[in-house]
Amino acid sequence: MDTHQSGLPSGAAVKSESISLFARNVLDVLERIEYRRCESGEDLEAVYRLRYKAFHTHGLLDTIVEQKLADHLDEARNCYCFGVFMDGELVSTVRLHHLTRETPEAPIMTVFGDRLLLRLARGETFIDPSRLAIDPQMSSANRALPYVTLRLAVIANTFFNATSCISMIREEHTAFYHRIFGSVQVGEPRLYPPFTMPIFFYESICEQNMAPTLQRFPFFQSTALERRMLFAKAPAGELAPLTILPTAKYFREAA
Repeated sequence: MDTHQSGLPSGAAVKSESISLFARNVLDVLERIEYRRCESGEDLEAVYRLRYKAFHTHGLLDTIVEQKLADHLDEARNCYCFGVFMDGELVSTVRLHHLTRETPEAPIMTVFGDRLLLRLARGETFIDPSRLAIDPQMSSANRALPYVTLRLAVIANTFFNATSCISMIREEHTAFYHRIFGSVQVGEPRLYPPFTMPIFFYESICEQNMAPTLQRFPFFQSTALERRMLFAKAPAGELAPLTILPTAKYFREAA
């Protein structure tokens, strides 16, 4: 059965007793989570402020008077910007770009575009997650938040049937991406202004890595309904859903 079209969770079923304690803990956190696609107004302003707070706190960004972090790629036609809410409070955010031959706009293209242009021309497609930011007051107390937030990238790869998930990451994060997503380094690191440290290009090929990732980490599972609510464009005259509840729990209940 095609899990992209069915209402069932994507990926193979796992017996409940095989789910690790870590995965159970993340699934429990998901019970408190709501996702919101932020496209205008106060939602985007809150996301921009959270980005600045997180990047500035970790010494990755100089002081900005406006205390907001935004750029022209937030307005790209292939951009999906999300806020992640826990118990009603904004706790993290991530921005996703869906790269195709027709829509190649994305942060990674400003640094590693030469490595992707020919692949896009051949018809390959990619998801580029960027501006991942977690409220510094929450990050140390709740270590599930990176997984809860990056779950959106996994769902995007499934919804858009992307070739790969491609990421620009700092060296200290490379082991995480390799361990969780099977990502591997592409070429040598490069500089990405305004950051002064080298940035690495890591790629996870969906055909190779999606199934084992979903098997090991069932909190990345999603239903077709959730995927549509998160990424499908609302029909003309209709409003996009305000908030979307994660559906990984249905996978656990069915296991």
